[in-house]
Amino acid sequence: MARNPVTWLGSPTFPKAAKEALQDTQLRQNLRKATGTIRGRREAAVAEMTDWEQLRVAGEQIKDDVLARLDTLLIQLEESVTARGGVVHWARDAEEANRIVLDLCRAEQADEVVKVKSMATAEIGLNEALEAGGVHAIETDLAELIVQLGDDRPSHILVPAIHRNRSEIREIFQRRMGVEVSDEPADLAEAARVYLREKFLTTRVAISGANFAVADTGSIVVLESEGNGRMCLTLPETLITVMGIEKLVPTWQDLEVFLQLLPRSSTAERMNPYTSVWTGVTPGDGPQRFHLVLIDNGRTATLTDSVGRQALRCIRCSACLNVCPVYERTGGKSYGSVYPGPIGAILTPQLVGDLHDPQAASLPYASSLCGACFEVCPVRIDIPSVLTHLRAEVVEAKGRTAESVAMAAAAWMFREASRYEKAQKAGSLARFLARDGKITSLPWPGSRWTSSRDVPAPPAESFRAWWRKNRG
Repeated sequence: MARNPVTWLGSPTFPKAAKEALQDTQLRQNLRKATGTIRGRREAAVAEMTDWEQLRVAGEQIKDDVLARLDTLLIQLEESVTARGGVVHWARDAEEANRIVLDLCRAEQADEVVKVKSMATAEIGLNEALEAGGVHAIETDLAELIVQLGDDRPSHILVPAIHRNRSEIREIFQRRMGVEVSDEPADLAEAARVYLREKFLTTRVAISGANFAVADTGSIVVLESEGNGRMCLTLPETLITVMGIEKLVPTWQDLEVFLQLLPRSSTAERMNPYTSVWTGVTPGDGPQRFHLVLIDNGRTATLTDSVGRQALRCIRCSACLNVCPVYERTGGKSYGSVYPGPIGAILTPQLVGDLHDPQAASLPYASSLCGACFEVCPVRIDIPSVLTHLRAEVVEAKGRTAESVAMAAAAWMFREASRYEKAQKAGSLARFLARDGKITSLPWPGSRWTSSRDVPAPPAESFRAWWRKNRG
């Protein structure tokens, strides 16, 4: 299967990228402060809800129902959007989706477009595809704008520039906007506002993602915190929405559940500041041409995995990132994907669809399996179970390796008590390598363990030998 742009080309495997990230003390400081703050606020917001667990179960059940009826619900959505003046386009992969959007921009003779923050467009590499086709995309979400102007990569689902502090942002704005500005948050926000306002008033085409689509009415829903998205969704003449096919909810009543789950899980707010909803085209109000691009890009293949498919429940809240000890220390760019953190570790390999790919195959191991991600997930994705499931698939895809040979040898040893005892006796000889009760260095393959941790010195006498001597 061809590689999807969901991963950044040339990205190293997670262990290699993480090792480099761990050397960046400023990055770790930024991440620790940001994730700790968001985590604490989320806990307080969720604690107010006496029915939080029931809401989580409801969210899980609604999303599973959508995945079970995805074919019929998508047809219903297309009919609803078309009946209200919109046009629906179907894209099998990133290449097809990018071509559709570029053709729509060219049809409007647009060489510049404004964009609402969108994980789906980042997944397919839309900005790069548009730029290659002569169309410049301007990110209007403040964090996305920081990343774009800094020629950087996002490192968080909710806060793409979480790895930057305000002094770094000030330097980017001065260099790319040509303005003098302090590093006070209000001044930085005002500089971005002035920069973007001209774009909003002069650009005729906008591109958005979608948090949800309501199948029975054809309504598209975008949640954001700044209001920039609202400007994109109302001022341009043409609006193009790019959406993953799993973002459906069947009815408005189902949407109610997620409008309670998402804000508290993501921004730790009781209610989302800006919730924009549009249904097709309304004459004289808002964009007069609306296109909905539905992308598969590995999603139907993911549906075939009875364990891995639950990753498609994800509502992109980022709660799992903010509690993950691995993410907090390595940052999002170490994952080599637009989807970082625990959810990226299970979603990216499935969307890529090739566990022979070293970078994708390394992601299921980017976890301590502590289970904190499952505890906070608003739609109850059992991320640790999917991680172990994908690890098994990675091992199977690799075939015969040094690890599999070692495991086969261990199985042979454990099958006979006499072999096991002999192995214990042989292993006890390693105590001669110990200093102060610890072994700090072993030859390969043991060096892969001692490179980052010590091994307790084995006792001179095994438990089995002690038991035989003392208990007969």
